[in-house]
Amino acid sequence: MEIVASSVNASFSLPSSSHNFSIPQVPQLKCLSLRVIESRFSLTHGKNKKGVGFTNRDCGNEYSLVGVAPWISSNKLFPRSCLFRSSWSFLARRRKRKSVMKLKDFSFGLKHHASVLFVRLVTGVMLVMSISLASSNPSWALTEENLLFLEAWRVIDRAYIDKSFNGQSWFRYREDALRKEPMNNREETYTAIRKMLATLDDPFTRFLEPEKLRSLRSGTQGALTGVGISIGYPTKAAMPSGGLVVISASPGGPAYRAGVSSGDIILGIDDTSTENLGLYDAAERLQGPEGSSVALTIRSGSDVKHLSLTREKVSLNPVTSRLCKTPASGNGSPKVGYIKLTSFNQNASSAIKEAINTLRSENVNAFVLDLRDNSGGLFPEGIETAKIWLDKGVIVYICDSRGIRDILDTDGSNALAISEPLAVLVNKGTASASEILAGALKDNKRAILFGEPTFGKGYLLMVWFNSNKKEKGNSCFL
Repeated sequence: MEIVASSVNASFSLPSSSHNFSIPQVPQLKCLSLRVIESRFSLTHGKNKKGVGFTNRDCGNEYSLVGVAPWISSNKLFPRSCLFRSSWSFLARRRKRKSVMKLKDFSFGLKHHASVLFVRLVTGVMLVMSISLASSNPSWALTEENLLFLEAWRVIDRAYIDKSFNGQSWFRYREDALRKEPMNNREETYTAIRKMLATLDDPFTRFLEPEKLRSLRSGTQGALTGVGISIGYPTKAAMPSGGLVVISASPGGPAYRAGVSSGDIILGIDDTSTENLGLYDAAERLQGPEGSSVALTIRSGSDVKHLSLTREKVSLNPVTSRLCKTPASGNGSPKVGYIKLTSFNQNASSAIKEAINTLRSENVNAFVLDLRDNSGGLFPEGIETAKIWLDKGVIVYICDSRGIRDILDTDGSNALAISEPLAVLVNKGTASASEILAGALKDNKRAILFGEPTFGKGYLLMVWFNSNKKEKGNSCFL
């Protein structure tokens, strides 16, 4: 039952009991709700155990009427009664509790909904990816041409010394090239590779197709058919507008007889300007069938010369030697063994050993090693030649972008001429492997250098072969 009272006298009787209760006037009682919830205890002292309880709906607390009546009748007015919580402080606390409970419920609900939303989002993304992969077009798969391009990209990514890649994002270039560059056939793939390497702006990093690789290999063998010059890229200070520089001219060759010397600039080959011509394209144009002619435009100092040269077979025997006597009287004059090394091909180190043994048979007292106009060649041959003259010591430090990667030295096991005094002749045509040899002999105090500053290349060119299966032979990255 419910009782609503507002400053009135209220009374009620309990049908299950013989007792009546009179409730005195309750001041400022807005609402009093009583509800019979169950029979708990007897309100009499007899065996009748029926009782009633009620719930205060305002505060949500449940009370039993057992033992309450005497207490109520002993208090005429119960403004501090705990049974009917009608004080304003209680109402404030009750509202505060409800606010806290609502905030907790809201926080719990927000976390719950956020978790559900996150799970649904992840599930949706995975579902979309699965459907996309399952229904992807087979044409999106990497082709054989794409794989060849990626192989070239990986070689540069792994071995190139400048890890800023000339100030560009190397990974982004790969993704852009695979999307935008046509690679439908081998020639288009080669073009894409050359375009990629051009972004490095490095004249020493080149891609060689199979035919150019064959030309490179022929230059390190016994002979070739051409005009007998070694060429390279000039420094920007020497040639701001481009072109190719003559590093050396082979003694006795067509170019040497025509007066071409180290430091001359090749402006044109036949009708083609060398301003934007690659090094290996130029080498291919200079070589040709024996007896054929080639026109060169040469700038030597301030003079420009137009030459017509006939190609011939040029011997690539890299070593010449002779016995030299110093001007002195008598049979006891010092004898000097002179050795000229023009390049480092596959015969270089063995030819040096042969020359040393021949000159020693003439009882030489010292050696002169002439590296002028030696443009380099095979790096391993340069190392083997250094070992001939050194009993021990470091030959060269090989460094990459992270610092020293390798140290090549010698323990003297291959030494042949370590006791005789040695002088080394160099000039601006001394480059690459010949610079490594000259530097090793100087730094280990084995020889004294004479001449002028060398070419100053400072790079070690490594050849990386790719897995080209469609061509006869491999292409490579230099």
